[in-house]
Amino acid sequence: MMMTRRDVIVAGACAAGDLFLGGCGETAADKMVYREIGRTGLKASVIGFGAEWMERHTAEECAAIVRRCEHYGINLVDCWMADPAVRSKIGDAIAPNRKRWIVQGHFGSVWKDGKYEKSRDPALCRASFEDLLKRFHTDYVDLGMIYYVDSVDEFNEIVKGPFMDLVREFKAAGKIRHVGLSTHNPLVGQAAVKSGLVEMIMFSVNPAYDVLPPIEDLMSYYAKDDKFESALGGIAPERAELYRLCEANGVGITVMKAYAGGRLFDANRSPFKTALTPVQCLHYALTRPAVASVLPGYDTVAHVDDAVRYLDATSAERDYATVLAKAPRHAWDGECTYCGHCAPCQVGIDIAMVNKLYDLAVAQPTVPDSVREHYLSLKHKAGACTGCKRCEARCPFHVPIAAKMKKAAALFGA
Repeated sequence: MMMTRRDVIVAGACAAGDLFLGGCGETAADKMVYREIGRTGLKASVIGFGAEWMERHTAEECAAIVRRCEHYGINLVDCWMADPAVRSKIGDAIAPNRKRWIVQGHFGSVWKDGKYEKSRDPALCRASFEDLLKRFHTDYVDLGMIYYVDSVDEFNEIVKGPFMDLVREFKAAGKIRHVGLSTHNPLVGQAAVKSGLVEMIMFSVNPAYDVLPPIEDLMSYYAKDDKFESALGGIAPERAELYRLCEANGVGITVMKAYAGGRLFDANRSPFKTALTPVQCLHYALTRPAVASVLPGYDTVAHVDDAVRYLDATSAERDYATVLAKAPRHAWDGECTYCGHCAPCQVGIDIAMVNKLYDLAVAQPTVPDSVREHYLSLKHKAGACTGCKRCEARCPFHVPIAAKMKKAAALFGA
């Protein structure tokens, strides 16, 4: 995995330069890598726990999956579900180790008349969130999420109304530590980041969704392949812009739907007509700017094992770029996906990181100070490029790397 300054190994006593997985601890948890969620100060495991499948499991089965997560050092759990029974199962399971868990809980998912509803009614949302706290045996959640906003108009209504007043009230009371938002629409995510009201977002990230234009109807993601026909040329600019805005503004991303509901594992169902593995999907999400953690759903203990295999996976096993570049229905020629295939550079330039910082910088009217600072902290900068183009021969997407290094050197002055 391409490491950044957001990657921190918390467990185990690793040497300062030992950021490679699997070489410094005695337990499974010692292999886990942690990233800060934006500027919250919270360090989340790069593999998290999306708990929605717990609705169909017994309390004992849920507890077994939670114990397995803890065994591997997973420390971020998302609970959007309103069903009191599933909340109790998860809450009871994490209660013995509550302080080690980062809990991501949602405002707006309510249980009414025995069924789930999405609501903006302050009274219903208050009661639902208090219920979540009670069933999780806690007096706060770390990340209080404005639940499921896929329309910019709805976002604008929320931030001006009593729903947002409720979120602020819970924040002031310490019942939530940090405010977040969940969305599948990059334009909503952009609006949230620009508003300054959120510190992180939960967003759907995978190669299939990244090629689609903004949507307001979640079910469009589950449409037949013809919906992807006009969008298979590369990452949609609105989504690329969201990632850049989040990185530039210190807004972290936690990832849902990294596997596209398993569709990407099946060549017949994938819009690209080729299959990816769980490890490749996880690596794709974790190479997006600002992403801190991916939250797969686990139906069994074995599913936890499958996700955590990412930590020991080889570069070849993580390689989504070559697969996508050769896919029958996919072409991202000329577009850097920060996959790291260009490495190693003969003069030591971290080409993928330079490209990422350059893309972040040119997306803004002026170069953000944080981006410039990060670039200037690199040991080897773009100006050191010799123009040998060996990296270009290794790039699956034929990015003109030498030319881009010149642009980066001119932009940053080094």
